[in-house]
Amino acid sequence: MLAYPDIDPVAFAIGPVKVHWYGLMYVLGFIAGWWLARRRAAMPGSTWKPIDVDDLIFFAAVGVIVGGRFGWMLFYGLDNLREDPLAIIRVWEGGMSFHGGLVGVMVAVAWFARRRDRRI
Repeated sequence: MLAYPDIDPVAFAIGPVKVHWYGLMYVLGFIAGWWLARRRAAMPGSTWKPIDVDDLIFFAAVGVIVGGRFGWMLFYGLDNLREDPLAIIRVWEGGMSFHGGLVGVMVAVAWFARRRDRRI
């Protein structure tokens, strides 16, 4: 039985590289979304092409990563950001926020839809 909140955030490590559980969930979510969307795009009558799905998932992935990092730095790491502005690019040190990622995905998908003249 797992004791809460003493769950190890690292799923596994290969040498100095640590893979966190939340990182695995991001990857699984992107893969599942991509796979399901490609299946729907392949259905007869779909106005989506597989390349459109690929681009949408790419925009969403960038949005969640950039938004999640900016959100964490603004809400929880602002002091650290003031002392070291380059800390924002050090994603391997941790720090992603759900609300920042959500805003990032919304902005990225809206940008995608506007560029492609799509309604999502």
